[in-house]
Amino acid sequence: MCGIVAYKGKQKCLSFLLDGLQSLEYRGYDSAGICYLVDQTLINIKQTGSVEDLKKAVKNPHIEAYSGIGHTRWATHGKPCKRNSHPHLTSDNKLAIIHNGIIENYQELKDNLEKKYKFKSDTDSEVLLYQIYEFVQEGEDILTSVKCALRKSVGAFGLVVLGENGQMIVARKGSPLVVGLGDNEIMVGSDSGAFGDRASLGLVYLKDNVVGEITDKLAVYDLHNDIEIDYEIEQVYNHNLRVEKGSYDSFMLKEIFEQPKVIDDCLKGRLDGYRIKLGGLIGYENLFKKAKHITIVSCGSSWHSSLIAKYYIEEFCKIKVSVEYASEFRYRKPCIEQGDIVIGVSQSGETADTISALEIAKIYGAIIVGICNVPNSTISRMTDCGIYLRAGVEVGVASTKAFTNQVVVLLMLSLWIEQNLGLMGLDHRKRIMDDLRDLPDLTNECLKCYENVEFLAEQMVSMTNCLFLGRGYNFPIALEGALKLKEISYVHAEGYPAAEMKHGPIALIDKNMPVIVLANNVGQYGKIVNNVSEIMARDGKVISIFSENAGLGDYKIRVPMVTDALSPLMGIVPLQLFSYYSAVLRGKNVDKPRNLAKSVTVE
Repeated sequence: MCGIVAYKGKQKCLSFLLDGLQSLEYRGYDSAGICYLVDQTLINIKQTGSVEDLKKAVKNPHIEAYSGIGHTRWATHGKPCKRNSHPHLTSDNKLAIIHNGIIENYQELKDNLEKKYKFKSDTDSEVLLYQIYEFVQEGEDILTSVKCALRKSVGAFGLVVLGENGQMIVARKGSPLVVGLGDNEIMVGSDSGAFGDRASLGLVYLKDNVVGEITDKLAVYDLHNDIEIDYEIEQVYNHNLRVEKGSYDSFMLKEIFEQPKVIDDCLKGRLDGYRIKLGGLIGYENLFKKAKHITIVSCGSSWHSSLIAKYYIEEFCKIKVSVEYASEFRYRKPCIEQGDIVIGVSQSGETADTISALEIAKIYGAIIVGICNVPNSTISRMTDCGIYLRAGVEVGVASTKAFTNQVVVLLMLSLWIEQNLGLMGLDHRKRIMDDLRDLPDLTNECLKCYENVEFLAEQMVSMTNCLFLGRGYNFPIALEGALKLKEISYVHAEGYPAAEMKHGPIALIDKNMPVIVLANNVGQYGKIVNNVSEIMARDGKVISIFSENAGLGDYKIRVPMVTDALSPLMGIVPLQLFSYYSAVLRGKNVDKPRNLAKSVTVE
């Protein structure tokens, strides 16, 4: 899986393909390649590593090629290496494919096909290519061959096939694919960001189970019955956007320091005195008011923000909340009834497990609410209502500003539900909303700890393990802090509720074990002091995130004092910075950590 880009039109395409791949590289990669057509000859160039490595392998980007495809790979079937990278070509160079997704029955297909064809890779994508080619050999045109091959395939796909005569076929099921329409040119991408400002005439977001043929126009067909179907051309969002690091050393650092601004963007127009206005939920007030049970499905950092939402909604609204890993929810029989509320949280809006979980909830008759960052993403288009994060494009694979805005949005959602119930005292509501209104300035103040955090990371540069402890609202922040450290520093880290330390993890405590304690939630401070005493009695090295008194332990990071409900938003900032500096000091690529992809579009 990962980045797909394709072009057919009147302009030379190699530079477009390479630039498009580079704009998609944040989704994760281990190799990259392009295939383009010159004089009815398909020319394939593949390279392990980054798109920059691929650019060096392309000797002349100004070749007169007007059709081409490109791909950045994140390994699913087969090790990261040149022969497993995309595009894949048939042995006679008549047909090429790029493919995101997983063909689950590829081994069964391969067992039949390898009697006739010699495979060069270990991938399921090459198997799909030869299944298409098999139908071509039987006399079918490429469009029909793609349809027939996909009907034999089980799994997910977002693909582009390019033929030696310039035929270009696209297809989608379960893996995002968008077509960009420009002036005498048509583009394809797994993300519209690949098009730059070229898709001036609009975007077509392909639906599941469709196959499209690209000539000088786009024709779309239902995969299963061959009927040509209509499609919508949608407005282009941020078509002129080119994200740059500016003066920052990495996108991750830039995105950490963008948090005051994106929080401000998130709050604009949504705070009305001491009430919350959420335009995407208008008309659903009574549904939430009557709700007895809300289910939230998500993955990774989004799961951690969802856990915080559970604390908010249950405390403020007295509504039971279940937080589910989407990958588990989709494979069991959940207790969802007609009219239940199911919320999907996803930065990209393209997370495969979350999409599948929401589809299952729909079958059960649930009302689907989407919380995501990307307009026109799959989740934003499949839900009944929802809220955008307004975090802007997040390039760093380890989520920072999008996670923070998820917490802000989920807090606002909780307050929006509560204002129709009237269960919270006005003074309590005012304290929360006053801090929420001041949150951009508070976050800016919090970021001033960066020099102190960098010094701390220098002291901990030899650590191989780390524990994160938090209570109440800050337990999910302990989980998120541990995840950040694992993601980009490759240091083993675990997050726990602080009181659970003595139920097992305390056995790990010695002078070589750093323990980061979130001690900035005032309501739980006394209990945290007891936990810290237990660690220090066993020579553990304590780092405390605190907001009052003198702090605790060996190293102390002060953050602004806020009401407890907003303490996670203060606690997360130094943990993001700590993971960042820890990774930099170890020489890691913070924006592109190994084995990870920004948008996980396969299981």
